[in-house]
Amino acid sequence: MTEMRATPREKIAPIVASLRDTARSRATHSRRFRVEGLKALRRMLDEQSHRIALALREDLGKSETEALATEIGVVKSEVDHTLLHLTDWMEPTPVKVPLAFQPASAQVAPRPLGTVLIIAPWNYPFQLAINPLVGAIAAGNTVVVKPSEKAPATSKVIAELVEEYVDPRAVRVVEGGAEAVTELLEQRFDHIFYTGGERVGRIVYEAAAKQLTPVTLELGGKSPCVVSDGRNWQTIARRIVFGKFTNAGQTCVAPDYVLAVGARSERELEKRVPEVISEFYGTNPEASKDYARLVDVAQAERLEALLQGALSGPNPARLVSGGRVDAASRYMEPTVLADVDPDSELMQEEIFGPILPIIRVDTFDEAIAFITERPHPLAAYLFTDRHRYHKAFQEQVTAGGLGFDVALLHAGLHTLPFGGVGPSGMGSYHGEASFRTFSQMRPSLTKSDQVDTLRMAYPPYTWPKRQAIKRLM
Repeated sequence: MTEMRATPREKIAPIVASLRDTARSRATHSRRFRVEGLKALRRMLDEQSHRIALALREDLGKSETEALATEIGVVKSEVDHTLLHLTDWMEPTPVKVPLAFQPASAQVAPRPLGTVLIIAPWNYPFQLAINPLVGAIAAGNTVVVKPSEKAPATSKVIAELVEEYVDPRAVRVVEGGAEAVTELLEQRFDHIFYTGGERVGRIVYEAAAKQLTPVTLELGGKSPCVVSDGRNWQTIARRIVFGKFTNAGQTCVAPDYVLAVGARSERELEKRVPEVISEFYGTNPEASKDYARLVDVAQAERLEALLQGALSGPNPARLVSGGRVDAASRYMEPTVLADVDPDSELMQEEIFGPILPIIRVDTFDEAIAFITERPHPLAAYLFTDRHRYHKAFQEQVTAGGLGFDVALLHAGLHTLPFGGVGPSGMGSYHGEASFRTFSQMRPSLTKSDQVDTLRMAYPPYTWPKRQAIKRLM
């Protein structure tokens, strides 16, 4: 196993200072410089795909196909989309000028923020470090990337490849754990982009507030999945299993729990979800090359404790399938529970692992009430044949993103902004949303001095001037 590497603490401030010098020089502002940086990332992805996949397998047990589909390929698509549209995004947008200000012109032009910090998580350690980097480079910034220390092989690969492919005047990688993050948060940045849990998110937010640094927080939460009146139960089960158990459930927008509306939904899900798990991963998922591992022993022990608590509490859940845990090998079998107590510890925190609770509710309205009484999630999903349920779900459920008859996939579209709301995060990115996140949308007004139509606005305010102003306002 790759050991965690750490950038010496005394080197962090000079790294940030050098990037700030580059930002002040405006060397990164030209379209040419931005395009060269993006093309360098694209070459890196093409030439080093296998090496990246090997690191992801070491850290999280991902198959090369899953690594390509959920990490490397997602970033490739992001780079290609950004290169295609960057010229248009960089163009100023003219805006209308009211009659009282004429003759004049006004526009909004995107400008680089300066030097930005990206702090990445461990669950998709490559994608969630490099995808925001694409937007930061496209917007003309200099960037510090801090990969997750819990994915040391991927962190090492990111550091080595960025140094090899990307201009070091513009992008640097800082490795390490809490000490590195602490030192970075003491530096002055123009934006901080953090992906991870709510607890550390609060620490980042508090540190940023001390220097009035704007932040983007991509957090998480308990993303619900409502199932009612299905037509193709096998397809519903496949889409839920794919959304939940990809990356062994360690996905911020994975269905955290299912609300089965009525006895039939509950019965069909309890039957078909275990069938699909076997279809995807075989009868022994531990032997499947396509089923990932948990990030570390501590994660396995946390999930095992949640599972045992749910099965042995005052209102014990029923084990439908799975349940085997081998913490030493970071393995947890895909697990389905029924009759889960909504007040159990399992339902109080984001599971972030391969445990799927199924909770029966009697009506769709009861499902909506269950969701709206809880903190806003990062995603919410609905599987139903009833169009009016779609409309009610859209109107009544507040979440970072919605999925209808599909789970997880909306997070992979560069044409959709991705982000949370309330406790699940603030700000968004992907595609043009990334470009705007890392840009100042700067307004400007230009007015000719050949004709001074503003004379009526100058004191002293005589009666004719007052009447003219009233007519114009």
